[in-house]
Amino acid sequence: MKAKIFEQRDVALPRVSAYFHQESVKELERAEAMLQYLSQRGGKYCNKNIQRPCTEEVCAVLPALEMMLNQWKEEMSVMLELNQLAHEYGDPHTASVIKSQFIQPLVPKVKLIGDLLTSALRVGCTGDSTGGFGEYLIDRLQETA
Repeated sequence: MKAKIFEQRDVALPRVSAYFHQESVKELERAEAMLQYLSQRGGKYCNKNIQRPCTEEVCAVLPALEMMLNQWKEEMSVMLELNQLAHEYGDPHTASVIKSQFIQPLVPKVKLIGDLLTSALRVGCTGDSTGGFGEYLIDRLQETA
């Protein structure tokens, strides 16, 4: 959903929008892979209500990056906990799958977002919807990332 915000005419950060869209597609694929693995192993999915983020709308690059970093850190902690439980219950296959398919791909993403967040702070991105040269530079930086 963050991708659509950066496609608006008054914001117009196409590379940032494309990055968020690409990452949302990858997250959907990862969720489907987890559900598929769960069904292969004979587990069942228990649907829970997902809490809404603390902010209703993200209107700038900086808060969007911060929100993504926090979500990925939370996902990483859940996956590490799941990996630990698999080890405790003597299931090396599940531990291996969790580590190779869910933890290892997440590590470089967290680093990239952390670096991008640091760069956004350095170039002067703000947390409000005014936008400016810092947001433009981050959009241009996405071309090389």
